[in-house]
Amino acid sequence: MEKILVCIKRVIDYNVKIRIKSDESGVVTDGVKMSINPFDEIALEEALRLKENGNASEVIIVSVGSDDVQQQLRTGLAMGADRAILIEHDTTLEPIQVAKLLHQIVDQEKPDLILMGKQAIDDDASQTGQMLAQMCSYAQATFASKVTVNGNSLEVVREVDQGLETLEIDLPAIVTTDLRLNEPRYVKLPDIMKAKKKPMEIIDPSTLNVDLQSSISVLKVSAPPPRQSGVILNDASELVAALKEKDLLND
Repeated sequence: MEKILVCIKRVIDYNVKIRIKSDESGVVTDGVKMSINPFDEIALEEALRLKENGNASEVIIVSVGSDDVQQQLRTGLAMGADRAILIEHDTTLEPIQVAKLLHQIVDQEKPDLILMGKQAIDDDASQTGQMLAQMCSYAQATFASKVTVNGNSLEVVREVDQGLETLEIDLPAIVTTDLRLNEPRYVKLPDIMKAKKKPMEIIDPSTLNVDLQSSISVLKVSAPPPRQSGVILNDASELVAALKEKDLLND
């Protein structure tokens, strides 16, 4: 295959403790460390390994977001991606809108393989990959824990509730990645310096002819209730009594 397109998202770093804004309109992002969504970073690592093994000639990364997303795109370039595309948009978009924008990029670039994380850790929507596959009429495999190239097809091992499922899908295809697929590489300082010279295209979404009118309004964002402390019970009878007291067990 010639091109692999990797979709990444800027999210609050997974090590940061999330705080709710005082007006409950969202979470605090000012002054907070931001990173590439961990699942997307795994997707990028897999794309780079496929290229290094001679299965692709170019890895392109694309993201939708504000100008700040350039930082994460530069990190992706430092990891080894060849070029980057930023669809610059300052407000939060729904998965369907992101999929429509990415669809336009797919039409322009015509990649043989699209990789992205199975979900983003900020909204856990797990929708964009499936929507994009439908729009592009591409074969798809989700929650991939192993990807093997077999000529013009892929063998994808995916995690399901019952265990592991192995699929064979034809290229072009979209694969969403799970945590156990690989471990992303560490970015070295020389690679960060080299990434500054790699091309990054910034696209105004208005040129892509996509309706970005939101259909969902966030009414309130609140923290989950604090977890209650556990209790130690001496025997089964005390357990039954405690469950009945909490109305969790009927007579």
